[in-house]
Amino acid sequence: MAKLHFDTDYMRGAHPLIMEKLFKTNLEQTPGYGTDEYTERAKKLIREECGSPEARIFFMVGGTQTNATVIDGILRHHQGVIAADSGHINVHESGAIEATGHKVLTLPGHDGKIDPNELEKYFTDFYNDDTYEHMVEPGLVYISYPTEFGTLYSLKELKALKRICKKFNAPLYLDGARLGYGLAANPDINLKVLSEICDVFYIGGTKVGALFGEAVVIPKGKLIPRSIPLIKQHGALLAKGRLLGIQFETLFTDGLYTKIAENAITRATELKEGFIKRGFRPFIDSPTNQQFFNLPNKVIDRLMETASFEYWGPRGRESSTVRFVTDWATEKTDIETLLSQIDQIS
Repeated sequence: MAKLHFDTDYMRGAHPLIMEKLFKTNLEQTPGYGTDEYTERAKKLIREECGSPEARIFFMVGGTQTNATVIDGILRHHQGVIAADSGHINVHESGAIEATGHKVLTLPGHDGKIDPNELEKYFTDFYNDDTYEHMVEPGLVYISYPTEFGTLYSLKELKALKRICKKFNAPLYLDGARLGYGLAANPDINLKVLSEICDVFYIGGTKVGALFGEAVVIPKGKLIPRSIPLIKQHGALLAKGRLLGIQFETLFTDGLYTKIAENAITRATELKEGFIKRGFRPFIDSPTNQQFFNLPNKVIDRLMETASFEYWGPRGRESSTVRFVTDWATEKTDIETLLSQIDQIS
């Protein structure tokens, strides 16, 4: 029997409709670097979904390239970016932001989130210091939705962050690597809402049904005025740009992006409820497709014989925290099989 995979949400190829469209258009010859008709249609669909007809949209090949490009494009040489200490750019991007010459300025993460009051205090204390001109200026605030722990900011929290960013003239940037799953888990937040709150965000495709690619959205169109040279300098500009355009055009036709993201949330909920029913308690209460549990090492070792998932941090002496991730194509039978395997162990 083949192993079940709950390692992460980019292990599969792409949604069949994307593969079908890529195959159908394979022999077409189109202009490069995103100047093709498919990319233009994808941008139009995303603008409509965001309710932002003036938005500037750029497609890049991956999340790390996107974060490095956007952050470097917004910050001046003496500025850094504020993030939760558990934030992706601080922990899991191998210093990509620092490699561009910008420091990641960390605040304590609360279930992966920045506390608005602590953010305001950070800015206030910085500018109240007479020597602040000799310090790294906080020029941008980075958050992700969902966070590294699968948690979500509430609408109230996002509005509070926006108010503080506006007060201190620091743009708010949202990393949306798993954005589809966040939107599917919280009906209070949609792309129109994010377009009002965020100065820039990106719609993740790599982890939500695409072969690869992310769509950067600048709702008001003012930031990063010379985008193409910057994107190219960061190695994120794809010559065969239509490959990105076709994927996002497909994802944003007939609500496909939302539909497939909802599947991951349904499956993750089934997984979570199944674990809780069997006496295991979540390490953190995540409403999205990443589920964290603290399991006895003997259970982990036996389960890893038939299923793959990741440790979240170092292995403990008797128990460890592990992460299970569902995706757009996880099937109900996958969850049922996983739970039956746990029953056999216990």
